[in-house]
Amino acid sequence: MNDRERPVPVPPVSPALVALLAEAAQAPPDWAAGVTGQSRLDGDLLLDETELAALHEGLRRSFGPSVDLAALRAGLDLDALEALTVADVERLLPAEDTR
Repeated sequence: MNDRERPVPVPPVSPALVALLAEAAQAPPDWAAGVTGQSRLDGDLLLDETELAALHEGLRRSFGPSVDLAALRAGLDLDALEALTVADVERLLPAEDTR
């Protein structure tokens, strides 16, 4: 197996973010097991506008006002909104050592 064929390790998603996603989606407990960094908020997790607003509020409540999902989404065109992933949201979070 050469380097191109080796699977790239996928870092786990922050448990706090997964919990906020599940809360916003009002999802059953096993739903969270399928959340990865590559999960698209729209296409994979099927979050609607109400759930995205709840996620925005949960992020601000948990991590502070600098975590602004609404501002991130406002700057995106339709294709980028559809491609927005959990990893994109996770990049908004403050570094682990500053929490």
